[in-house]
Amino acid sequence: MQPFLAHPFDSDRLHEECGIFGAIGVVDASNFVALGLHALQHRGQEAGGIISHDPEQGFNSAHRFGYVRDNFTKADVMATLPGPLAIGHVRYSTAGTKAATAIRDVQPFFGEFHMGGCAVAHNGNITNAAALRRELIERGSIFQSSSDSECIIHLMARSIQRNIPERMKDALRRVEGAFSVIAMTRTKLIGVRDPLGVRPLVLGKVGDDGFVLASETCALDIIGADFLREIEPGEMVVISRGEVESSRPFGPSTGRFCIFEHVYFSRPDSIIGGRSVYETRRQIGVELAREAPIEADLVCPVPDSGTPAAIGYAQESGIPYGMGIIRNQYMGRTFIEPTEQIRNMGVRLKLNVNRSLIAGKRVVLVDDSVVRGTTSRKIKDMILDAGAAEVHFRIASPPTAWPCFYGVDTPDRGKLLAANMSTEEMREWIGVDSLAFVTLDGLYRAVGEAKGRNNACPQYCDACFSGDYPVAPFDQLERGFRMQPGSETAMKEAAE
Repeated sequence: MQPFLAHPFDSDRLHEECGIFGAIGVVDASNFVALGLHALQHRGQEAGGIISHDPEQGFNSAHRFGYVRDNFTKADVMATLPGPLAIGHVRYSTAGTKAATAIRDVQPFFGEFHMGGCAVAHNGNITNAAALRRELIERGSIFQSSSDSECIIHLMARSIQRNIPERMKDALRRVEGAFSVIAMTRTKLIGVRDPLGVRPLVLGKVGDDGFVLASETCALDIIGADFLREIEPGEMVVISRGEVESSRPFGPSTGRFCIFEHVYFSRPDSIIGGRSVYETRRQIGVELAREAPIEADLVCPVPDSGTPAAIGYAQESGIPYGMGIIRNQYMGRTFIEPTEQIRNMGVRLKLNVNRSLIAGKRVVLVDDSVVRGTTSRKIKDMILDAGAAEVHFRIASPPTAWPCFYGVDTPDRGKLLAANMSTEEMREWIGVDSLAFVTLDGLYRAVGEAKGRNNACPQYCDACFSGDYPVAPFDQLERGFRMQPGSETAMKEAAE
């Protein structure tokens, strides 16, 4: 199968984690799930799966590579997934085998216990998965996939609790890292967030007796569901017979939601923490204009993720906004074999410069992030080739200097441009007239924290910018990853 390109240079972006969706109490729940997954396609474009339950036919599943629209809009496929209860998952691999995904790695996963079956879909990353996997294999577990998420099913199988929700609590108490989990039994839909609430999960209502769980509110909109609330950090909800029961399996907890959801991952039409993602991104642009003003003739976004911030920058600075780069909306898979020559043309296949607007102008380009910097260099070349007088980059996030271990596919630290260069060195390497990133405090102000970041007790997980990991990435530490000096001490003190 040809690779799916979410961006002209896949290796130069932080990839979305995964998207999860579940529905209960509706006719043909799998159709609702397919629509919800379609709305969450931006979170995972590699593969998808749906498992449903029907009282007469039992559990049924379908797992496919590729986009939701190419697989779960076909009547013959959806007819195999009957019943009033279903869950689904769209995948971008953040753990397990990269570039060689097998269909057995595609979620949801299913386990049959003596009290009945259970399917599980997981968004996030388990930071002690390697240690858990070794322990489980030594005790006789047989793994079918390379995914860290499969640990949850095996831990549930070893629990001595008498029902599936209690077994899930047992299992997730052993798990460290980030997880938003949706699960289903024959009669129940279950949702859980980790104690820090790093990954999102929301609850909605559809019709008289139907409920849905989803990664983002935009997935509720597509099916006409009413948004009820976010599942809180450390909370488990069990939904059955039109009722929602809530519990706290992990005790009291303080949230550290992923701040990059605001910057890039979530769709701009979603609501996070009562705030519009679009408005937050626009406000980041406002902060950028205040922190890093420049004399210029035109503000242009790098489509599409830089657009709201570019609008905010233009509004605050008074510099005219223009679509200097046009995105080809129909660019999906590569339509010819991706040779080296075609890969080098990749950015031009997806993005094209509006030459009549750019020529002779001092241009401010606004993008969401810089990871390796290769895309930034190529876009800069395109703008200069179109006759721009000057090119200034403004980035709607702080420098990405540390890898994420909580469900985002981040390059090794040695491949992150900001981990190896100062801002001035990055400017010279990219080849632009100026380069500036929003500060961490500026980002916090944009998401509604008027006083900026509380360094003593950060309000969000911002490890990719600060190196301040809220949960020790034990698997990575075993492999030789070195945290910032003091980070491990702080974690030990917090654990004590």
